[in-house]
Amino acid sequence: MLLFVLFSLFYFSPSLSLKICSFNVRSFGETKIGRPEVMDVVVKIISRCDIMLLMEIKEAKNRTCPLLVEKLSGQTKGQKEEYSCMVSGRLGRKTYKEQYAFIYRQNLVSVKQTYQYPDTQPGDEDAFSREPFVVWFQSPKTAVKEFAVVPLHTTPEMAVREIDELYDVYLDIKQRWDTKNFVFMGDFNAGCSYVPRKHWKNIRLRTYSEFAWLIGDKNDTTVKSSTSCPYDRIVVSGEQLSQAVMPHSVNIFDFQTAFQMTEEQVGTAQPTRHRRVPLGGPTRRTLASTEPSPCSREVQIRAQLGPCILPK
Repeated sequence: MLLFVLFSLFYFSPSLSLKICSFNVRSFGETKIGRPEVMDVVVKIISRCDIMLLMEIKEAKNRTCPLLVEKLSGQTKGQKEEYSCMVSGRLGRKTYKEQYAFIYRQNLVSVKQTYQYPDTQPGDEDAFSREPFVVWFQSPKTAVKEFAVVPLHTTPEMAVREIDELYDVYLDIKQRWDTKNFVFMGDFNAGCSYVPRKHWKNIRLRTYSEFAWLIGDKNDTTVKSSTSCPYDRIVVSGEQLSQAVMPHSVNIFDFQTAFQMTEEQVGTAQPTRHRRVPLGGPTRRTLASTEPSPCSREVQIRAQLGPCILPK
């Protein structure tokens, strides 16, 4: 499953925002890296963001980050924009491995610390298929000066357990780092048969009041007409960060129309559409709308943030 989501933190100037994105490129390996038309679309999508989480990187020679940074830095004329990349180790059970990566604009944010969650909690070892690779960002130009981003790409059949285990990750990070601002995001597979309604009561990240879910259970984060499921989620925690979520501010970006791509090209490139949520001045903590959102056009949806993605 693919994910491309924006959400933003207001700068001191209300006309500007910091865009944080999540994008499951799906099987991003040697084949896709070797196709210029695919890389061009991926670079265009990443360039819309100030921080981009990439998931499902399967290329094993660690060429993905340097190549993307090179292409991003070289795509603008005149003054170059400097990008950097922070990538996890190869994660997964047995021989199947993936990586998380964060690509970000160096003039806007910096990495304070990183932490690979070890997934060795006594009595509950190996809860994650791909353990979160947590990055603590500093953002001097925004109202929220620092925040930790916790990525997750679950195995669908284990989604309930893995999403619940994010609470243990949360507690662990709070013991290690002096931060109260958390963003949990990624391909959670958090809907339909993978997370039936009766199982939400078993997910602490959902039942505990300090977490705000920005994508509702009835939102459709797929584009396949036969599927309507909110697989992809963003969850925030922390008073300052939660209050910065601005209602009436979500966009859906239709990349197929914007880049004039055919259905065949979309299937080959496999990027996705995105929404944008500015974060700014004091507003109440708000959960997502529960109405499903169309993916064929840009819309404004208050107090929610989510992707429109291609099917698995």
